[in-house]
Amino acid sequence: MTLKTTLAATTALTLAATGVFAEAHTTMSNDMTIVSWGGAYQNSQLKAYVEPYVAMHPEVNVVWDESSAEAVAKLRAMNEANNITWDLVDVEAADGIRLCDEGLAMEIDVDEALAPGDDGATPTDDFGDSLVSDCFIPQIVFSTTVGYRTDMVGDTPPSDICAIFDEEKYPGKRSLNRRPLANMEWALLCDGVPKDEIYDVLATDEGQAQAFAKLDTIKKDVVWWTAGAETPQLLADGEVVMGSTYNGRLFSAIAEQDQPIGMLWDAEMLDFDGWVVPDGLPEDRLARVMDFLKFATDTQRLADQAAYIAYGPARASSAPLVSTHAELGIPMAEHMPTDPANAKNVFVTNYGFWSDYRDDLDAKFQAWLAQ
Repeated sequence: MTLKTTLAATTALTLAATGVFAEAHTTMSNDMTIVSWGGAYQNSQLKAYVEPYVAMHPEVNVVWDESSAEAVAKLRAMNEANNITWDLVDVEAADGIRLCDEGLAMEIDVDEALAPGDDGATPTDDFGDSLVSDCFIPQIVFSTTVGYRTDMVGDTPPSDICAIFDEEKYPGKRSLNRRPLANMEWALLCDGVPKDEIYDVLATDEGQAQAFAKLDTIKKDVVWWTAGAETPQLLADGEVVMGSTYNGRLFSAIAEQDQPIGMLWDAEMLDFDGWVVPDGLPEDRLARVMDFLKFATDTQRLADQAAYIAYGPARASSAPLVSTHAELGIPMAEHMPTDPANAKNVFVTNYGFWSDYRDDLDAKFQAWLAQ
């Protein structure tokens, strides 16, 4: 018997004697498939916690899948086929709620599974309102907003969200998400519906028709995107005058690539992004995922992520640790969607509404696109 084997056996016996053998001796899978969104955001996850985790656990092989936009549909299909091939999935808050409600994501006791804050706060207190579901582990606060070509908007750059619909003042192609979220809210807002009535109106057939009618006014000039990296590229290539995407993607194009792009913060759609663990994982894969999740969502790791992309950490204890960009050295706090200068007129996404209405509105939106 080798020294390594002897030490392992001695440790196992000691743990067994103290009653924690089963938990400590759980076999962990060395393979882990993580589902995310690609681009600058996925790179921030890679740098902030995947690479440090793998450095600590070199036996682990991480495989990326960039299918987060299709997470609900694909997890439904995997569940029906009884073949769950994903281990950890990054989703928006509303999709986290849907997956939990459908039993496709595992419920997690955050105070048991996650690390306390560096300031001693429990995970429940530290994450606060971002814990929108029993299955959803928040990572970031982000916004869907609009970028524009600074050299294509004349002497009066856009200052409010309704510039999207003003083709007389800002002629040219626009890019919008090929999904209803944000598009429907902005359409109603720019058609005169008060912000605090948007979701009540959007819950009705008449309100949905009103939103589609407003979108009809620019439909012929819209380039529809499915990945957050597309709008920054379309802007960089001069193919659109303005377009929606995630604020972190615009930050990367502006600050890291020095593109002639400006960012519009008016009516930015604030949202949370976070992890869900698919329900029904084998024990060895689940053990690895939970070990990684505890590491990846601690105070320091979420603060580290903000050094690579302009998304605010979901933990309150992480906010004071947000410092400068890892490569550029510029202060990051002022580029966050929650910075007071950027958050003067935010639009907070109603996660409950979209968890209830998403399937219906997705179908109607795709039917409208096909007309």
